[in-house]
Amino acid sequence: MAMHRKTITLTEQQDDWVKSQIASGHFGNDSEYIRDLIRRDQQAKERLATLRQALAEGESSGQPRPLDTSAIKAAGRERIKTGD
Repeated sequence: MAMHRKTITLTEQQDDWVKSQIASGHFGNDSEYIRDLIRRDQQAKERLATLRQALAEGESSGQPRPLDTSAIKAAGRERIKTGD
């Protein structure tokens, strides 16, 4: 994987935070910490997109029906009995 060098500017407080994360042993250097932040941001965006898609599918799936808690409980009890 090709690496690209970037220059970033941090406040003193931000720089102290990054240094503390490295000193605590969570990361080996500044670059590892920044890459971890980017990965987490990407994952959060993917989870949000998945959630939005599921919400859109739910909204377009038709009219809502009343929730039958008795049927849900009965199905759960049956699954426990059968070991499913």
